[in-house]
Amino acid sequence: MTQTDRKFKDRKISLKWKWAFFTSIGVLAIVIAFSVLIFNRFTNVLLEQERVHIGTTLSTVSSRLSDYTSPLAKGDVEKYLRPPLEDDDASNSDNNIYSDSLIVNFSRDNILVNVYNVNGKRLFESKKNVAEFTSSSKRKIQTDRREGHAVLVGTEPLHSKKNGSLIGYAEVVDELTNYHKTAHKLAAILAILVLISVLISMILAYLLVAELLRPINQIQETINKVKSDPDSDARVPDLKSHDELADLADLLNSMLDQTRRYIDQQQQFVEDVSHELRTPVAVIQGHIDMLLRWGKDDPEVLEESLKASLQETKRMKSLVSEMLDLSRAEQVELNYSEEITNVNEVFAQVYNDFKMIHPDFTFTFDDDTHENVYVQIYRNHLEQVLVILLDNAIKYSEKRKEVHMSLSTSLSMVNIAIQDFGEGISQEDISKVFNRFYRVDKARSRDKGGNGLGLSIAHRLVEAYHGNISIESSLGYGSIFQINLPILKNMPKEDEKNETATSSDSSQAAIPDKHDDQPDPNQKDQPH
Repeated sequence: MTQTDRKFKDRKISLKWKWAFFTSIGVLAIVIAFSVLIFNRFTNVLLEQERVHIGTTLSTVSSRLSDYTSPLAKGDVEKYLRPPLEDDDASNSDNNIYSDSLIVNFSRDNILVNVYNVNGKRLFESKKNVAEFTSSSKRKIQTDRREGHAVLVGTEPLHSKKNGSLIGYAEVVDELTNYHKTAHKLAAILAILVLISVLISMILAYLLVAELLRPINQIQETINKVKSDPDSDARVPDLKSHDELADLADLLNSMLDQTRRYIDQQQQFVEDVSHELRTPVAVIQGHIDMLLRWGKDDPEVLEESLKASLQETKRMKSLVSEMLDLSRAEQVELNYSEEITNVNEVFAQVYNDFKMIHPDFTFTFDDDTHENVYVQIYRNHLEQVLVILLDNAIKYSEKRKEVHMSLSTSLSMVNIAIQDFGEGISQEDISKVFNRFYRVDKARSRDKGGNGLGLSIAHRLVEAYHGNISIESSLGYGSIFQINLPILKNMPKEDEKNETATSSDSSQAAIPDKHDDQPDPNQKDQPH
């Protein structure tokens, strides 16, 4: 395939021209159909008028010659059908040729009047012609071809008024000259109208499609900008058309925003992992270098290095696990948008688990709900949030080992509160505790095994399900974490509850979760 052929093959035809072309074809077909109907109707009316005129002429000839009782002779016909042009009394209307309807008919160029005797011999002709006569027993008007042209021929037998005997035949031939001229003019006018209609329809269709495609062009421009520069913030402008294209533009903008968030999250994930893994990798590398140089010959140094390396390896494993949890939390909308959970059941389960795991702590549970409360959230995610907050409360409650848990509802929200009486958080640190890897006291947090991701995971999960999480704290007096989630207005029926629970259990088995790998809440740590 040559380059020219390839270019011709790859050449695109604009949708505007396609639309204009096919619209014009449709308009052409419609206009031609109407034009044909109008033309046929109008020509039929004209032809019917010619038939009426022939019938009138036959009636006039018949009335002039029907007074005879014997067969017509040439002189008789001439007398009645060709009166003298000059008259002594020009004022006599009966003899005025301008008022004689027969003479007026004879004066028409396309009308020929012939009279024949009973034997078919021509007795009279209004104009010279070589037409052949065919007798008829009754009046007959029909189309015929003479000298290669279509004509209208009317034939009528002439009978005497007195005795009813046949006295001759009258024939009127209409050459349809005026009819054909009018029909040709009408056809020309309709053809011009068809061309004008097609031209106007093509122009209007092109302009209309250009206007309709304007939003598509804007969408295409936006896609090209994003394609050429993935970091571009280009978006489709507000179309203000309130139609399907506007919905498509909004959907595209939403998709681009979501893609941008995912790209940012991926970059943030890589940066965070790279930053946080740098320290444990450096520690492990330092110990290995020391062992390779001289430490392997010293049992104490060898044991210390191995323990330190193992500790850093565990911390790296915990960090990677929490980073994966955070990554999954940022994609909740894609995987868990239809999950429904009974808050009372999860709350009671976590409460009982922590009572068993931490017998040295006092847990109080205040449930102010009067019936089961359902929210749209994946069960494991709600449990994970509660475990993070409770583990965080326990970790920083060294003196007064007491945790209060409460569950209540408002008009449309369910409120979960977890209060501890530990170290508390200063006001300047409260706004930062949900940031990734943030620790209020980094040295003490390291000792407690925290990576600074627990509260970030809890915060992202709650927001992903259209809720909010807040904190109230005071140094030396403890903290209160509050979670608000929207309540489902249409509560599921019992069979739907069972089906939801079964679905959640199967999802829990199919999708790895942090609790599957680390069932011990103590390993889910997020320091203040």
